[in-house]
Amino acid sequence: MDPLFLGAFVAVATILVLFSGVSVALGLLIVSAGFLMAFDGLRSLELMPEILFGKLDNFALLSIPMFIIMGSSIASTRAGADLYEALERWLTRVPGGLVISNLGACALFAAMSGSSPATCAAIGKMGIPEMRKRGYPDGVAAGSIAAGGTLGILIPPSVTMIVYGIATETSIGRLFLAGVIPGLMLVSLFMAWSLYATWKSGSSKLLNARSYSWKERFEILPKVLPFLAIIFGVLYAMYGGIATPSETAAVGALLCLLIAMIIYKLWNPKDLWVVLRDSTKESVMILFIIAAAGVFSYMLSSLFITQSIAEWIGTLDVNRWVLMGVVNVFLLIAGFFLPPVAVILMAAPILLPIIIAAGFDPIWFAVVLTINMEIGLISPPVGLNLYVINGIAPEISLKTILTGSLPYVACMVLAIVLLCVFPQLATWLPDYVMGASL
Repeated sequence: MDPLFLGAFVAVATILVLFSGVSVALGLLIVSAGFLMAFDGLRSLELMPEILFGKLDNFALLSIPMFIIMGSSIASTRAGADLYEALERWLTRVPGGLVISNLGACALFAAMSGSSPATCAAIGKMGIPEMRKRGYPDGVAAGSIAAGGTLGILIPPSVTMIVYGIATETSIGRLFLAGVIPGLMLVSLFMAWSLYATWKSGSSKLLNARSYSWKERFEILPKVLPFLAIIFGVLYAMYGGIATPSETAAVGALLCLLIAMIIYKLWNPKDLWVVLRDSTKESVMILFIIAAAGVFSYMLSSLFITQSIAEWIGTLDVNRWVLMGVVNVFLLIAGFFLPPVAVILMAAPILLPIIIAAGFDPIWFAVVLTINMEIGLISPPVGLNLYVINGIAPEISLKTILTGSLPYVACMVLAIVLLCVFPQLATWLPDYVMGASL
C-alpha cells in the first residue's frame, strides 16, 4: 500500500479512536498496535514494551512532575487571590487598573503554576466577580480571564515547552527563554483590547478604580513576593549554569511546598495529600501520553509514513510561508479537539523535518505551535478554559464567554503574524543569553 494513502488511513483511524471516548494515550496505543499487527505481523508487538518504557528513560522527564507539584502547591493556596489583590492595589492609579491587574495576575500565576485551567480558576474566582460588580462588560470580564489563563503553557516554566523539547530533542532552556517576549507581547495585546472594549462599551469611568493607602499596598507583599522570588530563582539557576532544568524544578517544588505550608498554613496532611495526589495523576497522564506517542511515532516511521509525507511535501513547489500557513491551520484544527501535549507529541515527529527543511527555526516554531494550542484552549468544541470560566461564573452564559473570548483569539492570531514578520521576538533572547544556536 502506498505510504501516503496509508498515512491518510492512519489519520482517519486515529481520529475515530480518539473520538470514541478512550484516553489519548490508550487511543494511540490501540492505533499503533493495530497497524503494526496488520502490516508487520504479531512479532512487531514484541518491540512495543521496549519502546514504551524506553521513551520514559529520559532524565529531563523528571522536570515534568516537579513543575506540576510546584504549580499544584501554589494553586492549592490563596496565592492567586493574593497576587490579584497585590496587583490591584499597586496598579490602582493606572487607567484600567482592574482589568490590567487581572491579566497581570494571570501572567504571573501562569508562570508560577504552568497550568491554564488553574490560572483561570485562581484568578477568575476573585477577578470576574469584582469586575462585574464595578460594571465591566461580562464579555471583557470572562474573556480576559479565559485568554489570560492560556498564558500558562507559554510563559516559562511551561510543561508544554518541556514536552516539545523532549519530543524534538531541543534545548528546554532555549524554549523557556523563547516564550518570554512573545508571552509579554500577548499580555500587552490582551490588555490593549480589554481597555479598548471597556472604553467602547461606554464604561470609560470604570477605567479609574478605587485608591489604596501605602499601608494597604505594602501589607500584602510578604504573601506574594516569596513565590515570585522562587520563579526568578528557578530561572536564574537554570540559565546561570547552576543546575539542570530537572534539578531546578525539584528545588522549586520543595520551596513552593514549604512556602505554602509556612505562609498559608498548609499543615493538614489531607491537604498535602491532595496536592501530591493531583500532581501524581497529572504527571502520570502526561508521561503515559509521552510513552504512547513514542510507540505511535515508531509505527509511523516503521511503515515509512513519516518519511513519505516529508518527502512529498518537500517536492511541492510552494512558497515556504504558504506551507507554514497550512501547518498553522492543521495545528489550529488539532488544538480544537486535543490537549496541547497530545498535539505536540503526535505532530512533532512529522512536522519538524518539514519545518527545518523549509528553513524555519525549531525554537521559533515551538512558540508559534504553542500559541496555536492557546487558541484551542478558548475555542469550541473542547475549549477547556471556557468551561472553567463557566464553572466559576455560572451566571455568565457560555455564549457570552465565547463571544468575549473571540477578540482575544484575534490577538493570538495577530501575535502569530508578528512572529512570522519578526521571528527575532522568539529567537533573540535565547541567542542573547545562551549564544547563537548552530
